[in-house]
Amino acid sequence: MPLPDPALVVLVGASGSGKSTWAAAHYRAPEVVSSDTLRGVVGSGPHDLAASDEAFVLLESIVAARLGRGLTTVVDTLGTDTERRLGWLARARSAGLPAVAVVLDTAEATCRVRNAARQVPVPARVHAAQLRRHREHVARLSAEGWDVVHTVTTDEPPPEVAAAASVAPGAERRSSQGLKVVLQVSRFTWGEDPLGWLRGVATEADRLGFSGLALMDHLIQIPQVDRAWSPIPEPWVALGAVAGLATDLELGTLVTPVTFRAPGITAKAAATLDALTGGRAFVGVGAGWWEREHAAYGLPFPPARERLAALERGIETMRALWSPGTKAYDGELVSLPETTCYPRPAAGIPVIVGGSGPRSLRVAAHLGDAANVPSARPALDELVTTLRGHSETVRITVLDLPTVGRDREDTWARVERLRGRTPAAAYAQRTHAGTVSAHRDRWGELADLGVDTVFVGVADLDGPEDVERLAGLVR
Repeated sequence: MPLPDPALVVLVGASGSGKSTWAAAHYRAPEVVSSDTLRGVVGSGPHDLAASDEAFVLLESIVAARLGRGLTTVVDTLGTDTERRLGWLARARSAGLPAVAVVLDTAEATCRVRNAARQVPVPARVHAAQLRRHREHVARLSAEGWDVVHTVTTDEPPPEVAAAASVAPGAERRSSQGLKVVLQVSRFTWGEDPLGWLRGVATEADRLGFSGLALMDHLIQIPQVDRAWSPIPEPWVALGAVAGLATDLELGTLVTPVTFRAPGITAKAAATLDALTGGRAFVGVGAGWWEREHAAYGLPFPPARERLAALERGIETMRALWSPGTKAYDGELVSLPETTCYPRPAAGIPVIVGGSGPRSLRVAAHLGDAANVPSARPALDELVTTLRGHSETVRITVLDLPTVGRDREDTWARVERLRGRTPAAAYAQRTHAGTVSAHRDRWGELADLGVDTVFVGVADLDGPEDVERLAGLVR
């Protein structure tokens, strides 16, 4: 490694780029000044962001003291704070030491899978911003006056990246792009063995590394998916059957209309599922949209404004019933004489709010844990901007309905089979028809936009064998 020594060495790389590993391989531990380590000293641990200010005060003091003594000092931070970086450069100049910037030029996919494998990963949206800033700041280094700009290149994923495809039981599952990938099942071609078909799809999804399984919640099969007389099961009953399997899948609906069931009943079903699965349940919920199924089952279908108001009340009711204790609840929209709901959830149940209208987005941002919106761009970009205007923390999930082929020929054969009366080119464009690698490239852009989870549903999921065709989207 042709680097001067002693010297100031500033690492520049996003989370998961391998900065700390590289530093540990080339320098002694006392020579490395790490912001994460110092957060652990002054806070509750290396990921305690609330301790960042105090950690950086310590870091600056240590850097100044070491450089003042002419000691090699390796600064292990993201390296993308221009003011701090130039300040360290000035200190090196003042101390008469050479200044080196070490750029970790690690593939973004590798950074994402490493980040996802951490005990406390950086949120996908924040990590995507880090990767963008990294590219911007690397371009500035040559003009800043560093004595050496040394680039560490990773030509292929290191061993730990390949190993990440095998997820440890109970660990959070994310793709190499940092995305959660949930298989959304909306069509049930189960023939004479419904339970066997459902069991096969779920166990194959678990084996291949999907993070979860979501079932569509409709009373009649919707025309966008299949014929009205095609089977579509009651989802909470069906998820109960999946809960009995030995999987690590997160289980829930995408989405349950608040008009179908009193929210307290949904809360009870979800809490039971969460208890049975050891904390793997989620609730997708929306205002409902299809009047026909409501009329057929004798359910009221009020105007959109009333349904959205019911959605707000429903989420507040569910959260009240999942909270500790049995005390009365008097909230902004809901009052309950007691909150006796046992079994309690084993963990916090995420609420994913479906819908892309202005009020649905506000509800998702203020009351939900995540917003589920369509994946099509550029409309998605506007939805993300709107959501971020409401909240910086709400997770963004998308429903993606692609046509996935094994190769180009297979892809177009599927387009022809599925398109119905829609022109082939239009159907291919609408469903982003392509191979797994093409979809992964597209999903990488979604991850960069801040998407956390992709719910993927394909129109030709006929059984467990089709799940394997999608495995490359996960691994």
